[in-house]
Amino acid sequence: MDVKNKIIVVTGAAGGIGKAMAVRFAAEGAKLIVCSDLNGEGAAATAKQIGGVSFKTDVSKEADIQHLIERVEADHGPIDMFCSNAGIGFGGGAETPNDQWQLIWDVNVMAHVWAARHVVTRMIARGGGYLINTASAAGLLSQIGSASYAVTKHAAVGLAEWLAITHGDQGIKVSVLCPQAVRTAMTAGNPDGVASVNGMIEPEDVAEAVMQAIANETFLILPHPVVLDYMRRKTQDYDRWIGGMRKLNRTYAG
Repeated sequence: MDVKNKIIVVTGAAGGIGKAMAVRFAAEGAKLIVCSDLNGEGAAATAKQIGGVSFKTDVSKEADIQHLIERVEADHGPIDMFCSNAGIGFGGGAETPNDQWQLIWDVNVMAHVWAARHVVTRMIARGGGYLINTASAAGLLSQIGSASYAVTKHAAVGLAEWLAITHGDQGIKVSVLCPQAVRTAMTAGNPDGVASVNGMIEPEDVAEAVMQAIANETFLILPHPVVLDYMRRKTQDYDRWIGGMRKLNRTYAG
């Protein structure tokens, strides 16, 4: 897909990966970038920088996502690409409080479900469209120190696979973005720890990987290519992989 002259929605666009994607899409000649974020002021700042429009959206609420899609299509035209990028993370294991489990589930998984629910039918009716769902390498591997993050990102990858399988013959292209550590607000408190085991990259590096994937309509986007090696090791010998992850867990547990 060529993003030139396309209408693109990006959630989580106030900063980090979302902002970098919005800026890059604008530079590549997109017709309109819709910058959406719970941080309405941040979304507006990104939109002002690139000549786009902004929405304050709480992606943990289906009604907000539905409103976003309906208003964009009514006021600006059909959405060609929807980048469901917003995400959150909590530390902890099974003891993580229920309210945090529910919130991270809604933001990291259900937001993708609700976006697909309200935009895919519209895209199919006009011949196709593109979904970019941001997950994480944690969705392919795991996340030491955060059960809720690992579980929700696995679910996000599973949903993206299902959407690609089910709607691919209806003109819907799907890519799932699975980076490791990226220099964003989410990793600011741990610049040299578990998250950066293979090096911290910049959001602009992720945006470049996204552009290459869109051009080739590639499903799996891996800004850290080494993740593919880890995936292969995992599937070749699951027990050995678990053993290696336990060793890594001991290292960071002190």
